[in-house]
Amino acid sequence: MSDWLGMTPNPRDPRPELRARVLARAVRREGERRSIRWGGGGGGGWLAAAALLVLVLAGGAGYWARRTIAALSAQRERLAAELAAVRDTLGFVRGPATRVAWVRVTTNGRLGAVTIFADSATRRWLVRCEGMAPNQPDETYQIWFVTAGGMKRAAVMTMDEDQATVMAMAFAIPDDVGAVTGAAMSIEPRSGSVEPRGPMVFHLRL
Repeated sequence: MSDWLGMTPNPRDPRPELRARVLARAVRREGERRSIRWGGGGGGGWLAAAALLVLVLAGGAGYWARRTIAALSAQRERLAAELAAVRDTLGFVRGPATRVAWVRVTTNGRLGAVTIFADSATRRWLVRCEGMAPNQPDETYQIWFVTAGGMKRAAVMTMDEDQATVMAMAFAIPDDVGAVTGAAMSIEPRSGSVEPRGPMVFHLRL
């Protein structure tokens, strides 16, 4: 009834700053309700998960990169070693002090050959065998230095069934062997012999 009597003041619009505070409070409360509904933090949870995913991916990429770099480094070192070995062999074979001896051999009815590169300057030999029969399980091919004092052990070259028909070996002449005038090969027990006892494959002078 007081309104009809004109006792209530006329309604007024709220001040702008008051309206802004009320709207801000309502928005903040709505955000709090949504954060509770979705596990807290509003979008912070999603941001944390995304950041964790980025860290995991970065760690995995770093591990892969380290493994790849290590593998490439090992491969580079292996190739460098192989290249150095090839260069050493070529220099050895083409050296002015290297003599080459070739002899045809027959082993177990199979025709093959043995090539010897003997460097008198460095006292190193490179022996290459091809087309030779594989050794029996208890036998091996043994190479001998021929000297004025008899035959001295040089190397054991075992050729098994699963090996290729071409085999090469490089070795040096020990200082106590003295002057070498020839080479020989025999078939000996698998562990080798102190002196030739088995069938002789070849015997030649250098």
